[in-house]
Amino acid sequence: MAGPDVSGDLKRTPLYDLHIELGARMVPFAGYEMPVQYPSGIMNEHLHTRAAAGLFDVSHMGQAILHGPDHETTARALEALVPSNMMELGRGKQRYTVLLNGEGGIVDDLMVTRPLSQDRDGQLLLVVNAARKDVDYPLLKAGLPENIRLEILEDRALIAVQGPEAVAVVAAHAPAAADLGFMSGDFMEFDGIACHIARAGYTGEDGVEMSVPAGTAEAIARALLADERVKPVGLGARDSLRLEAGLCLYGHDLDETTSPVEGAITFAMQKRRREEGGFPGADRIQAELRDGPGRLRVGLKLEGRAPAREGAEIRLPGGPVVGTVTSGGFAPTLGAPIAMGYVAAEHSAVGTKLDLVVRGKDLPAEVVDMPFVPNRYYRKPKTA
Repeated sequence: MAGPDVSGDLKRTPLYDLHIELGARMVPFAGYEMPVQYPSGIMNEHLHTRAAAGLFDVSHMGQAILHGPDHETTARALEALVPSNMMELGRGKQRYTVLLNGEGGIVDDLMVTRPLSQDRDGQLLLVVNAARKDVDYPLLKAGLPENIRLEILEDRALIAVQGPEAVAVVAAHAPAAADLGFMSGDFMEFDGIACHIARAGYTGEDGVEMSVPAGTAEAIARALLADERVKPVGLGARDSLRLEAGLCLYGHDLDETTSPVEGAITFAMQKRRREEGGFPGADRIQAELRDGPGRLRVGLKLEGRAPAREGAEIRLPGGPVVGTVTSGGFAPTLGAPIAMGYVAAEHSAVGTKLDLVVRGKDLPAEVVDMPFVPNRYYRKPKTA
């Protein structure tokens, strides 16, 4: 079936035909034709993910592998580009990190997974943002030593299944998925198809992200959608879910001027790296860790029902502008508008009253803790 006319040379994921069959409304996103919503609508898709399981096509994301002679060598090479502790990343474990420029600004945020198998020692699996692939890959290649090779995986799809029923659904086809803890992954089979499954996601819910051969993506998606607990979910609900979870969207909440300290993602910087430095922009970042940043990303809950969108000014009530909204919208789970933005650090404390300027009107808001909706990531019980 032919898709809608979309201008430009947009790419299509391996699930494009399935999206059209399911009645998706397709939009340009990061150089791809992507589903923004299905006939049931963004609100229903959002709430279904929170209640059961949503299936997301995230095949536009970039997938790559770093190959080195051993883990220590590969991890040390990557540590020259990111502020996270890759040396001590355990087998089968995943870590969120950021690529930095020389000024300590964030070039991209990404996920890094160390394979569980000894046979893959020296490999690190990367997932980067779709819109930053053309920036990230040259930066990585230029910054890596000759004994580390970057393999870009062009023939892979990425399917996310998120929600409280997600892992049970996937485990019916890939039993080993049930044994994964949050932020861990492994190679396994889904109905006999070799894939890599990581227990992570972008919604605040339990769930997995599955890297699969591109030619098998449709069969896997159909097998998952055959379960009545699973519904397809588009970019619209993906955005509202990640906003409720207080998670950043690159190019909006993070960019090349933003440091990890300003972005309130210092959890990506483990103790050794904070102290030792040795990553791009370390002087700035260590100074901000020591003295505090000039601005900080905060969560905001608005009074009333009107949402504030990206670009809205944040000001003191009756006073000057002190920041800008970077993400905003209506939170279906809360039945209220929420936002994230950057404010001068002296106005970032929880409970601070602020106004967001929407269509020339000041909407009262308050700085609140994030996530806005408590996350439900799965933590494996610790064994004695």
